Amino acid sequence: MSKSIFISGVSTGIGYNLCSEFLKNDYLVYGSVRKQTDADKLTRDFPVGFTPVLMDVTQPTTIKKAASIVAEALNGKTLSGLINNAGILVSGPMLTLTLKEYHRQFDVNFFGVIEVTKQFLPLLGTDKTRNGKKGKIINISSTAGQVGAPFIGAYCASKFALEGMSNSLRRELLLYGIDVIIIGLGAIKTSIWEKESATTIPKAVLNSDYSKSMSLFNNRFREEGVNGMDADKACHKIYKIFEKKKPKTRYAIARRVFAEWTVLRYLIPNRTLDKLMKRMFK
Repeated sequence: MSKSIFISGVSTGIGYNLCSEFLKNDYLVYGSVRKQTDADKLTRDFPVGFTPVLMDVTQPTTIKKAASIVAEALNGKTLSGLINNAGILVSGPMLTLTLKEYHRQFDVNFFGVIEVTKQFLPLLGTDKTRNGKKGKIINISSTAGQVGAPFIGAYCASKFALEGMSNSLRRELLLYGIDVIIIGLGAIKTSIWEKESATTIPKAVLNSDYSKSMSLFNNRFREEGVNGMDADKACHKIYKIFEKKKPKTRYAIARRVFAEWTVLRYLIPNRTLDKLMKRMFK
């Protein structure tokens, strides 16, 4: 195992499956979790080649410590890759969300990515004393990173910001030969869709004008997830993209890329999409 990768947010979902995929392909995988119980479980699940690292993307001191742990393990070599996967979704009509909720959304999905990236860049090759090929960064975004959907506006805003930052960062890192690739995920089938929280309507919305519309949206949102692309298939695609010598700057991954991405992003004018959503969510 000569290649190594750090993946944030690996306790469940896409992060967990990414660990499995890269381990199958003989990578040394360092994965961040917030709880020791998750670290213990993952160590049992992945006894060879995996190292859990306790880290919270909203706590800079834990990120710095995680980077130092990985740096010591690499013993002077470069890190082959960084996948910024950790993320959350704060839902609700934008008018009902508090400023604290917006901060929470951005602290994880945007500012956390910036801090993790800054701490790991020396390992990826900005530190020229390290030996090996320059590393590669993959930032996990969403179809919502370029298409604004109702009732997940805070999430969309964080992913729009992530994609803009990623493009600027890639151009700045040309100086070091470190690439940055955006992966826009569509609906992916994970255990999150089986949880009650997937269709829970925030209390602030229950008696508002948006109550009925958000209920319709949540039901459709959950249905898309339950019927989405298998997580292991999506992660295999991400691995293949990571291995490309000349990858594109952005990829859309979904079970129905044309319907979930191409049509929404390129073929339907915004005003037409407004009308469709108005009809769909009453």
